[in-house]
Amino acid sequence: MTSALPLAQQHCAHRTGDPLSERGCQMMLTQVPGWAIDTTVPGGLLRRSFNFKDFHHTMAFVNAVAWIAHQQDHHPDLAVSYNRCTLRWSTHSVGGLSLNDFICAARVDALSL
Repeated sequence: MTSALPLAQQHCAHRTGDPLSERGCQMMLTQVPGWAIDTTVPGGLLRRSFNFKDFHHTMAFVNAVAWIAHQQDHHPDLAVSYNRCTLRWSTHSVGGLSLNDFICAARVDALSL
């Protein structure tokens, strides 16, 4: 399940089977500070909101996230407003959270904000 590489240096892979266990999710969560697991939806999702100075900075962030999603072939749900963007990652093919979600969260965190 884990690799010696930091999450931000790992790559997403096609996932099938079961989602990460609650214990597995909690272990991964320690590697992406600021993110939270939302259990109000079946299978859970990984969520974080980012605040920005203005719309221009918000959209620059959205475009950077889009590039990460394209590179990793793993796409979040986004909620965008003037100076805020909320990201929600989950892996539909496993019906919940997978390593891919935590890899992408770590890659977003590696952006220079």
